[in-house]
Amino acid sequence: MAVVVDSLAGMAIARLPLFAVDCPDPAALARFYGAMLDWKIDIVSADRAAVCPEEGQCIVFHRVADYVAPTWPHPATPKQMHIDMLVDDLDAAEAAVVDLGATRHPDQPGPSYRVFLDPAGHPFCLCLE
Repeated sequence: MAVVVDSLAGMAIARLPLFAVDCPDPAALARFYGAMLDWKIDIVSADRAAVCPEEGQCIVFHRVADYVAPTWPHPATPKQMHIDMLVDDLDAAEAAVVDLGATRHPDQPGPSYRVFLDPAGHPFCLCLE
C-alpha cells in the first residue's frame, strides 16, 4: 500500500550537504579525491578530512580503526559506497586516476565505464557521458 503525503509534495524533507565515507586514512583519501576532482582539500584532524567543490556537496572521510575494504563483486564485504564520475576520455582518465593511486578492478562489467578502487579499496566508476 502506497502512502501519499500531500503536504510534502514538491518539498524536500532534508538537504544533502555532504556524504561520509569510512576509511583507514582520511587525509590520504581526501588528497586522492581532491586531486581527481580538483576540489579543495580540508584536513580537519587525523580522524576527519573532506573535499569540496566551490559550490555543492562535499565528501567527508572518517577514520575507522577496524576498517575492512570491500571485496566487490564478491559479497564477503559489501561495497559500502560507490561513486560514478563522468569523463570525456576513459583511457586518459584511467591513466590519471591510476597515477593518483587508484587500482583498476579486474572485473569490468560494462564497455562505457570502468571500475576502479580508491586507495582505501572503495570501488568507483569513471563513466562516459
